[in-house]
Amino acid sequence: MKVDYIVVGLGLAGLAFIEELIDANKTFVVFEDDSQTSSLVAGGVYNPVILKRFTPVWNADKQLEIALPFYQRLEKKLQIKVDVKFHTRKVFKSIEDQNNWFEASDKPLLSKFMNSEVIHEKIEGVIADFGFGEVYETGRIDTEKLVTSYREYLKNESKIVFEKFEYDQLQLSNEVGFYKNIEASRVVFCEGFGIKQNPFFNHLPLNEAKGELLTIHAPDLEIDFLLKSTLFLLPLGNHYYKVGATFNWKDKTSNPSEEGKQELVEKLKKVISVPYTIINQTAGVRPTVKDRRPLVGVHQQHKQLVVLNGLGTRGVMIAPTVAKNLFNHLEKGENLDKEIDIKRFS
Repeated sequence: MKVDYIVVGLGLAGLAFIEELIDANKTFVVFEDDSQTSSLVAGGVYNPVILKRFTPVWNADKQLEIALPFYQRLEKKLQIKVDVKFHTRKVFKSIEDQNNWFEASDKPLLSKFMNSEVIHEKIEGVIADFGFGEVYETGRIDTEKLVTSYREYLKNESKIVFEKFEYDQLQLSNEVGFYKNIEASRVVFCEGFGIKQNPFFNHLPLNEAKGELLTIHAPDLEIDFLLKSTLFLLPLGNHYYKVGATFNWKDKTSNPSEEGKQELVEKLKKVISVPYTIINQTAGVRPTVKDRRPLVGVHQQHKQLVVLNGLGTRGVMIAPTVAKNLFNHLEKGENLDKEIDIKRFS
């Protein structure tokens, strides 16, 4: 069997790159073993403003310009609904918070996304003594539904193999790669934090940050926006909300923990004052990079080997843009954005 590409891993990064291959009529096969779950359990929120510091997300305009039509096309292709749009409200903790918001909302890169007015609306059950700041052009991609549906689509097309990729079975020669009975011009690794086990790219400075989320039911809470405070509260409909997220740099498992649950419960006490029931708890390990930029590029010695990784907490926004840049780099000679190119660590 001969293909243009082998893609290892089918989270958001792999999915976005595969869409580029399909658009260009490239042949491919995907290997997926369900070992990495960050895309499946991600909150899936897209937001052009970093609400911790009131600063713009890196390349936010460009990313949204590419990402939103990308997800619209996938909705049509897969006959599913995954993009839910809403506003985001940031809870102010002080007058200083309000003043910092006013200052940020005047900046050219932020003014189109931030309401300069303080919202003083009283919402039953929400603790917000100093009001809210509101962000536009935000929403959520249902990543679990998207990735699960896309896997089924590839399965029906006989383009996905559900098994672990065995690195020692990969033979490299004459500008191509041979894996078992497959010959491929390139192998693209989109493995999330699993790349730490990859002998070709495990030197890259990827860190693992475990994140845990709760799903709660709060019958007395009525909000139709994402609430950002010491954690986020994401409306799912019918009084169900997703709550998150933790950052754990020590625990490298994808198993929900009592410690993570209690951390979220304690933080939630400072955000809402109405009763709720915990319905579910999920966990995943995010691939993160110290400079908060993805890891994208070609292996220094083996030009057949490529990496697309390290999307971090903003994978929904970043994936379509960096996947397109990588594909154009490989097929059209376009330069990789220097901020994402793995050469920055060589």
